[in-house]
Amino acid sequence: MTATTDITPERIASTEAVIRPHIRRTPLLTANLADFGLPSAPVTFKLEMLQHSGSFKARGAFANLLLRKVPEVGIVAASGGNHGAAVAYAAQQLGIPATIFVPEITSPAKAERIRGYGAQLMIGGARYADALAASETHVARTGALAVHAYDQAETLLGQGSVGMELEQDAPGIDTLLVAVGGGGLIGGIAAWYRGQTRIVAVEPEQSPTLHAAFAAGAPTDAPAGGIAADSLAPRRVGQLMFPIARAHVERIVLVTDDAIQQAQAALWSSLRLVAEPGGAAAFAALLSGRYRPSPGERVAVLVCGANTTAVNFNS
Repeated sequence: MTATTDITPERIASTEAVIRPHIRRTPLLTANLADFGLPSAPVTFKLEMLQHSGSFKARGAFANLLLRKVPEVGIVAASGGNHGAAVAYAAQQLGIPATIFVPEITSPAKAERIRGYGAQLMIGGARYADALAASETHVARTGALAVHAYDQAETLLGQGSVGMELEQDAPGIDTLLVAVGGGGLIGGIAAWYRGQTRIVAVEPEQSPTLHAAFAAGAPTDAPAGGIAADSLAPRRVGQLMFPIARAHVERIVLVTDDAIQQAQAALWSSLRLVAEPGGAAAFAALLSGRYRPSPGERVAVLVCGANTTAVNFNS
């Protein structure tokens, strides 16, 4: 496995140049927290849910397929849904056969995206960890290339391009709130910023993977439940991201399922932004008061996924 020291801003920039023709440069939206009933202050949303396949995961997927040698038999991935959709999309665009293992809890919206991109969809157990084990058996049997959702260097390098874009488009940000599942996104972003911007991790109370890892001093098993379990509950964070997070993530904020649902509703009602539970988790930290900005603090929130059918378009 690639050393964490290889996840550098220089490598993120070179990876971004490779994947740039295949990904969207997602926009920013500036709003005021007063719009959500909070003390008045500007907030910048990075709209990564507008990325191809509906989440930031397309960045890491293309990085894997373009930077690694892909055998003729194709690729395999395990996913709660978003990574699988992204890998399926990237494979379709590049003409590569793909098999995606998902757990039973994967949302119908995500399963439909995976099928729609032409990948073979396989149900691999109750939770993400079960799907991962099934995918590893498939790799051993077929020789397909495994594209890990978060614990692969190319995955972190691709996801780190989110930080690169944000710094270029919003250079004055003091704090960035990022939702955490396996940690590939926050690991890549933290590797880009290297402490130059405050990085705050946000996790559901029922899936505190990074929180548990920080407490234990190493990645360790944590509960894997809650409303965002199909995107933010991999059981434990990755080995590659952990030292990066320990060095460059300032704090971890835990939010309730109710707060996540309220954040989804607020993003839709105030800004007409569609976010799945995992995509709204970072904003839930602000909306619920679990993270309170200081006066004058310039805050950005990553809205990282929109693969959901649970939207009331009549509201």
